[in-house]
Amino acid sequence: MAIGLLGGSFDPIHAGHLQLARDALVQLALTEVRFLPAGQPWQKGPITDAAHRAAMVLAAIRGEPRFLLDVREIERSGPTYTVETLRELRAALGEQLPLVWIVGSDQFMRLDTWRDWRQLLDHAHLAVARRADALLTPGYALQEYFNAHWARPHAVQQAAGGRIVEIEMTPVDASATEIRALLAQPPSPARDGRLAEIVPAPVLDYIRDNHLYQ
Repeated sequence: MAIGLLGGSFDPIHAGHLQLARDALVQLALTEVRFLPAGQPWQKGPITDAAHRAAMVLAAIRGEPRFLLDVREIERSGPTYTVETLRELRAALGEQLPLVWIVGSDQFMRLDTWRDWRQLLDHAHLAVARRADALLTPGYALQEYFNAHWARPHAVQQAAGGRIVEIEMTPVDASATEIRALLAQPPSPARDGRLAEIVPAPVLDYIRDNHLYQ
C-alpha cells in the first residue's frame, strides 16, 4: 500500500514529471502517486501563481487513475519545506503507511541543503531516480547518509520509511526552463512541434487559454 509523493514547482508540469511518476509507480509497486505543487519554494525565485500550477497538474494527470493532486503545500502559508509536508502527511495518514518521496538525482545531490534533511527518513522513504548510465556523486556527508540507508526497491513495502532506494528513469529530454523560453517566442512550426513533444496537450491548452509565460 505504499504511496509515492512527487513534489516540485511544476511551472509548468511536463512529460519528464509524468514519466518519473510512471517509472516510480511501476518499479516500486506503488498504490498511487500524489503530485504536490510547492507553495513558495524557498530555493527558487518568483514562480507562477499556485492556482495555475495546480490546475496544470490536474490537467496533466486527468485520465491517470493512480495519479492524484495534493494541494497541501500551496494551502500552507510561508516557505515550502518538504520535512514539514511529510510531518503533516504522517499526522493525516498514520504511522504505518509506507510513504515514498520521489526525487531526481539532481535534487538528491542537493539534499543536504534542504531544511532538516536528515529527518526526512523519519517520516518516509526516499526514491532517487537516475538514468541507466548515470552515477550518483554526492558530497561526503550525503554519500555516507546514502550508504547507511540504501536498500533494494522492495524495501519500501516493508516499513513506513527509513530507506533510500534507486529507480531507473526512462530518459525524457524536457525541462520547465526550456518550455517557458519556448512559450516566450513567437509561434513557429519548430517551436510548436517541440512543445507538443514535451508538454501534455491539455496543459498547453490551459497555458494558451490563460496567457501564461508570454
